[in-house]
Amino acid sequence: MDEKKVVFGFQKAKAVSEVEKITWRDMKFSQVILDSGADSVAKTDDWRWQRPLLDKEKCNKCGLCWLYCPDCSVIPLEDGYYEPDLSYCKGCGICSKVCPRKAIMMIEEKA
Repeated sequence: MDEKKVVFGFQKAKAVSEVEKITWRDMKFSQVILDSGADSVAKTDDWRWQRPLLDKEKCNKCGLCWLYCPDCSVIPLEDGYYEPDLSYCKGCGICSKVCPRKAIMMIEEKA
């Protein structure tokens, strides 16, 4: 009997002995929210206490910051880099946490 294992995230559902790792780029998107909803009409930059700062020297253009940003505040640029839109960024730091190269540092917002 061939047991099946369903794994959430970055693995395919296959027989337990044949689970292979895939990246988020291999996954098919079904629903992608490209607009930040209510935040698209209400800027939220005036109450943030920290903001992301990108170091392009460390960035490998993987796009995980864009993928995981809960407010759609990370914008893809033509050169392949991603830039936070500070008008809508709430400073949650998720982009910094998911960055595999530690290219995004959260710095204190100046009043």
